[in-house]
Amino acid sequence: MKYIITGKNMEVSSALREQAIKKLSKMEKFFKANAECHVTFSVEKSRRILEVTIISGGLFIRAEETTDDMYASIDAVIDKLERQIRKNKTKLGKRIRQESVVPANFEIKEEIKEEQTFNIVKSKRFAIKPMSVEEAILQMNLLGHNFFVFSDADTEEINVVYKRKDGNYGLIEPEF
Repeated sequence: MKYIITGKNMEVSSALREQAIKKLSKMEKFFKANAECHVTFSVEKSRRILEVTIISGGLFIRAEETTDDMYASIDAVIDKLERQIRKNKTKLGKRIRQESVVPANFEIKEEIKEEQTFNIVKSKRFAIKPMSVEEAILQMNLLGHNFFVFSDADTEEINVVYKRKDGNYGLIEPEF
C-alpha cells in the first residue's frame, strides 16, 4: 500500500508518521498492493483530527477521528476502519469491486452482525435546474437539508453541496 501523509496546520513528526504507517499496515491484508492510503493530520484549536481514506480500484473507505491526542486518534481510526470492513465483509469480499480487495482475507473470526440488505425506504424525483454553487447552498439551507444535488451552471455537470460537521460546506464534483 502506498501511504500519502500530510499535515494541515501542523508539521507531521517522523514518530507520528511511523506510528500511523505501523498501525495502518494492518489494513494492507484487505487490499490489493496498488491501494493508496491518504492520511491527513490536522489541528484546529485544541482538537487533533486524523482523516484516513483508503482507495483501492475505485473503492473508497474513509474514517475520521477527533481527540485531544493524535496517537489516540490513530487507534480510534484503525478501530473505525476495521469495524467498517467487518460490518460489510461479505459485500466487500464477494459482491462489490472484487478487483479492489483480497476476498480471501475477509475471513474474520469475530462475529459482528452484518448488514444484509440496503433498504431504500423513500425514492424522490425532482427537476434539476442549472445554478451556481452559492445558489445551491442557499437552496439547501432554505429546504433545511444536509445536502443538495444540482447542475452547475458553468460546467453543466451534476454536483452535490453538503453541510459539514464543522459548519462549513463541501462540494462534490464528478471526475470522469
